[in-house]
Amino acid sequence: MREPQIDYSEVFHALPGIVALLTPDLVYADANEDFLRLAGRTREQLLGRYIFDVFPENPNDPAAAGMRETQASMLRVVATGERDTMALLRYDIEDRERPGRWVQHFWSPVNAPVLGPDGNVLLIVHRVEEVTELIHARGGHGSSSRARVLEAELYTRARELQDVNERLRRAHARDREVAIALQEAMLPAPTPVGHHRAAVRYQPAVGTLNVCGDWYDLVDLPGDRIAVAVGDVVGHGLKAACVMGQLRSALSAAARVADGPARALEALGLYARHVDGAESTTVVKTFIDWTTHTITYSSAGHPPPALLRADGTVIFLDRATDPPLGARPEHVPRPEATTPFTEGATLALYTDGLIERRHEDIDVGLARLGRALVRHGRAHPEALADALLGDLLPPTGSADDTALVIIRL
Repeated sequence: MREPQIDYSEVFHALPGIVALLTPDLVYADANEDFLRLAGRTREQLLGRYIFDVFPENPNDPAAAGMRETQASMLRVVATGERDTMALLRYDIEDRERPGRWVQHFWSPVNAPVLGPDGNVLLIVHRVEEVTELIHARGGHGSSSRARVLEAELYTRARELQDVNERLRRAHARDREVAIALQEAMLPAPTPVGHHRAAVRYQPAVGTLNVCGDWYDLVDLPGDRIAVAVGDVVGHGLKAACVMGQLRSALSAAARVADGPARALEALGLYARHVDGAESTTVVKTFIDWTTHTITYSSAGHPPPALLRADGTVIFLDRATDPPLGARPEHVPRPEATTPFTEGATLALYTDGLIERRHEDIDVGLARLGRALVRHGRAHPEALADALLGDLLPPTGSADDTALVIIRL
């Protein structure tokens, strides 16, 4: 039996609901017939235009918050890739036939993402339930009076909810400032590592307290050697920041006395058993020796470091990977591997925020990182770090922290 051919464009325009499609930049890409009817706009007046150029806030209502709340909801969708349901919203629309006259509307909007193959948001589905007629119902004097009371109560409750949301937003913003300040105190600019060129970056996640889970560390060792690590604590916010600080300090100390990265991670694993919240932390540790031109490494469940060799090829250091901290009930020696390098190579250590995307295999992210390293690898480490973040992180920010260390070998 032949499969029916469905014209999804026709289906979209015939939808009985009020639906529009917007780009991640909040520009109209399409709208169905019910949306055009509700908005009182033609398709030509809508498509290709920024949403708030078409529907600005009512300048006669100083308490209006519809534009701010709609924008915040849509940007959350772009940043998280998840659906966002809004509370009852009042949003006045200017009458196109009578400029200066604003028509009152009450909406119940839902914004949902359309994801591309790479897990990034391609479009925002903006669906609106129009409840204005319900609130403005008329049916005789008594009914009209009751409707006005209902309208006033609903609007008052909506404004109260908006005020609560605004207070929560401000509280979260203050907490985020505290978390970022703590992160900066715990992850200062690294001290010089001899004559070697290095660059570090820390990119907080988009959100409220989605910071401070990831860390980096560079340690100068005796001889022409350095130890470099990156790690990722499960969770976000101030608790994760405190755990991160303890683990980073412990590993930094262990690296100075251990005879290799595996022993340093073993010591960290034993310490982590006594730190609440440290379980399942991932970390990779490398010892770089310029006398022998070797990189010795060990990984506790962490994405593999990437080595851009002088000939322009990229390999991932994945021959010494073990479970994350606290994953085993008994102490077991961790594996360690060594790989050679030649002068002019580049080593990149990073956390999963740089490569992982929702609904995407990790190998796709690793391949993307490899291509970016080849494309920008000749740049100075500082410029290379910026280029990798620019190429690999979503333009609206990542839902996860990202730590990155670049070492020119």
